[in-house]
Amino acid sequence: MNLLKVVKRAWQTLPLSDHLRWRITALLLDPILPLIRGSVVHSAYLREKEWHDQRIRPFHGDAFPTLPAQEKPDVFFWGVIDWRYRIQRPQHLARGLSGRGFRVFYVSTSFVNDRKPGFELESMDAEGRLYNVRLHLKGRPRIYSAPPGKDDFQRLKASVAALLEWTESREIVALVQHPYWAPLAEVLPDSRLIYDCLDHHEGFENTGEGIGALERRLLERADAVVVTSQWLHDLAALRNRNVAVIRNAAEFERFAAPPSMVFRDPAGRRVIGYFGAIAEWLDVDLLREIAGAFPECLLLLVGADECGAGQRLSDLRNVLLTGEVQYADLPHFLHGMDVCLLPFRVTPLTQATNPVKIYEYLSAGKPVVAVDLPEMAQFGCVIDVAQTPEGFIEKLRCLLAIPQENESAISARKEFARQHTWHRRVDDLVGVIDRLPKPSASIVVLTYNNLELTRACLDSLARFTDPQLCETIVVDNASTDGTQDFLQRWAAGGHGRRLILNENNRGFAAGNNQGLAVAQGDYLVLLNNDTEVTQGWLTTLMNHLRSNSDIGIVGPVTDNIGNEARIALRYTSVEEMQGEARSYTLAHMGERLPIRTLAFFCVMIPREVYQRVGPLDESYGLGFFEDDDYCRRIERAGWRIACAEDVFVRHHLSASFGKLGKGRRDLLERNRKIYEAKWGPWIPHRYR
Repeated sequence: MNLLKVVKRAWQTLPLSDHLRWRITALLLDPILPLIRGSVVHSAYLREKEWHDQRIRPFHGDAFPTLPAQEKPDVFFWGVIDWRYRIQRPQHLARGLSGRGFRVFYVSTSFVNDRKPGFELESMDAEGRLYNVRLHLKGRPRIYSAPPGKDDFQRLKASVAALLEWTESREIVALVQHPYWAPLAEVLPDSRLIYDCLDHHEGFENTGEGIGALERRLLERADAVVVTSQWLHDLAALRNRNVAVIRNAAEFERFAAPPSMVFRDPAGRRVIGYFGAIAEWLDVDLLREIAGAFPECLLLLVGADECGAGQRLSDLRNVLLTGEVQYADLPHFLHGMDVCLLPFRVTPLTQATNPVKIYEYLSAGKPVVAVDLPEMAQFGCVIDVAQTPEGFIEKLRCLLAIPQENESAISARKEFARQHTWHRRVDDLVGVIDRLPKPSASIVVLTYNNLELTRACLDSLARFTDPQLCETIVVDNASTDGTQDFLQRWAAGGHGRRLILNENNRGFAAGNNQGLAVAQGDYLVLLNNDTEVTQGWLTTLMNHLRSNSDIGIVGPVTDNIGNEARIALRYTSVEEMQGEARSYTLAHMGERLPIRTLAFFCVMIPREVYQRVGPLDESYGLGFFEDDDYCRRIERAGWRIACAEDVFVRHHLSASFGKLGKGRRDLLERNRKIYEAKWGPWIPHRYR
């Protein structure tokens, strides 16, 4: 095994393109396939061959597939295995969600060895809602032993940006199944995060400390944690308050009915069987004792031998290892077994395990003997559990002594399995998605004339903001251009709209304070009426604050402002602006710029910060310097100030103040003196 690993690593380091590497592999292996049938190499080669036959390569000339319209949040599965490795929980959940109308993108643990950003993909259903995706990443690292390094993270982020350019996802649920993906999943725009904790990852021999640290962070930051066992629940609940147990299950119909061809031992022996990975967690010593205790029976082990068990049991004449078999062929072997086994070692890894195979064994009505693991309790009396090797063998002896199985016992096992199907587990997962916490926001929009700009601002909010997540409070400072009539119609026309009409112009600070005083959201947004928001702006700003409690205020980038938040975008229409903004923000997912002062054309403040810092200082009158002042107050209270590079809000800049003429300069000078009396010399804003 060690020699094989050395050869594999050496092969992977050769400077070959994926295309050339695959052609050489095919030339070498095709002639000897019959000789290596059932081996790990054989099954891996067949998986890759099927992938190469089916893959779509949009960055090498293939057309991008046309996606159906998004009707629900898009689900991005960050896989724990390659889609084609073995059919397990990840594939069942992904298929189930796509069948419920979600568009599902399963990001594989296998990468495309390409330094350019991009991806390859494979359509997995007729409706075009389920895709198996391989991201471009030079070197194709394994995800299990170490987190992505800084360079790999940036390359992966660029490939994910390319993927999101294609999917045009409006709302995302990131479902992470291995901690390696956590840094990527955390920066997805307009997203919420579920950690589907299948295993105790630190229990695997190849898990590095960096992965363990990522898992602890993932447990703390996830909006919800789904676990497969009570052991994992108790562990996760120490770090997250929103934990749901969704155990494994089986495709009952696939395993319940005997296939046309059932395995039979050529020697006519009764069969004691196991199927699944033959890996580090299997108790090979117990298997040896079983084979020795029942020499008249065949011990059938179905699955890839990944731990050298075949060599250790090679002297036993009543042991048969089949090697890897297709998922579709498992019923053939299962229905030929008289008794089924769960012969695991008792380790931290297996103590956290809820074994899929037991549900599959029970679907066929088979008697099961298992080692005593915590999750065995939930199976009750439909399986036999043993605490010692001697007890395990005695349980087997009793079951094998029964000449013909009791029909009621078979029915009880099948009925248990019928209640634990993947269909039901998907229902449970949809429930978790539907109940994901949705922090609320209050958006305060201050208006003074400029009706057309106000109309464009509110239209953009209606287009890109979920009214179920927020309320919009418009405060009008005595507009005289028809704005108030328009706003009254607007307020009556939708959910979560509130309107305050002032009889005189109270100024920027006082008008915004009126809105803040009645706001009910967890996050408070001040938004000028000369702005237009873009896709995902609200949730993405929230996510910056939710994942960084030391940030007290955050704002977006824009193309028209007098400080570091200004970026250069070229467009000639609103639609072009939206597209350019999308490309820019995807290229900067998760990035923040430390900034001394945010301009208050658009800022978001957590309620906790607002309650401590208080309202804007109204001594600044009509406006200017109240944003500088508020940022100084937030700093003094101990929080940081940040500009989110992955959120763009269009700003027309000083639409109201620009009409003040000479009064604008006088107001600037007056308010500068107020500011400097409080904070010392004003430091002019600068561009990046």
